Amino acid sequence: MIGLYILGAVLLFGAFKFLRGVYYIRKAKALEAEIGTLNAGADAVKAEQKAEKAAAVVALGFVAEADLDTENPAPVPPERTAALDAVRSGDWEAGAAYIEAAGKDWQERMERVRPLAEAAAEDDAWLLAWRAARPSDPTAALVDADTAIMVAWNVRGSQSGSRTTQEQFRLFRELLVKAQEAAHAAQRLADPADPTPYIVEQPIGQGLGYSHERYRELWAQIVERDPKVLWSHVSGLQYWCRKWRGSHELALAFARESAAVGAPGDLLSLLPLIAYFEQETDEEDLAAETFFKEPEIVAAVDAALLDLAAAGDDHPGTARIRHMLAYLLFWQDRDEQAVEQFRHIDGYIGALPWSYAGSPKSRYLYARDWAVGVATPGL
Repeated sequence: MIGLYILGAVLLFGAFKFLRGVYYIRKAKALEAEIGTLNAGADAVKAEQKAEKAAAVVALGFVAEADLDTENPAPVPPERTAALDAVRSGDWEAGAAYIEAAGKDWQERMERVRPLAEAAAEDDAWLLAWRAARPSDPTAALVDADTAIMVAWNVRGSQSGSRTTQEQFRLFRELLVKAQEAAHAAQRLADPADPTPYIVEQPIGQGLGYSHERYRELWAQIVERDPKVLWSHVSGLQYWCRKWRGSHELALAFARESAAVGAPGDLLSLLPLIAYFEQETDEEDLAAETFFKEPEIVAAVDAALLDLAAAGDDHPGTARIRHMLAYLLFWQDRDEQAVEQFRHIDGYIGALPWSYAGSPKSRYLYARDWAVGVATPGL
């Protein structure tokens, strides 16, 4: 009998422990569900607050999220739209006239060549007709070379090296070799004073991995013809970045040399801003809220603001420097100055630093709406 009592007690104790375990499991699940409900409620409140703030910012005259243009850094000039429409309909002569109207403004020449090259990378029938009609035309050869580069980079894609397949790399290299031949052909046909056929070779050197010595030789060809073409400096900086063929130190040294070459209004002060941004983007242990407040970066932003004031809005690089300034001023807690830049660029965000984000609109709106909120009393 005693044994039966003991066995019963053990069974009762085991049942008690089991039931207590079930109780605690149920309690934990109930608590988890309650926490989930509270979190969902908090998320809903945050989402509502965010929507209210966004609406308030739009009410101040800023562009709504749905209307942000992620392809262009600024409104597209009507003459560019007309030229693109013309070439797509087969009128290559209109495209030729559009580029040649830039004259010897080499920055503007590149600004006009690139969108036509992008169009030809999708459908080159009009470019082939142009080359057939004018086989020795240096402008046609330049567009042909830049088109070949666009095709190669489209094949590679914009993902990091770890997310790019070996087949993409193989085709990318083959296409760049062909683009190199086209660039050299354009160089032979060009006006000896024209640096643009050498500028289009810069991304080829970046992709094919020119040695530092060879790239410096290419750079010398460019600056001998014109040392202040902003396009060439921005392209050169990419080569010297650590993610391509250089390092943070080499990129920053190149950027500082570029800035030193420029006179007020040349906008070459943009280069150090990009170099600092590239470094922060590349190094995971750098925090934007502290790194961009380093005294040398604050000084670089101040120099760029003065450069921008001297340039006015006619320089084709104005929009791009405003985008970088808006971003860096935001991180430096100089919100009123940031808002001034946001008012100029708002609506068009196809530029650094927004284009490096997985969601350009989210990055842009976070910075813009925060700066506007701080700078606007009562918002």
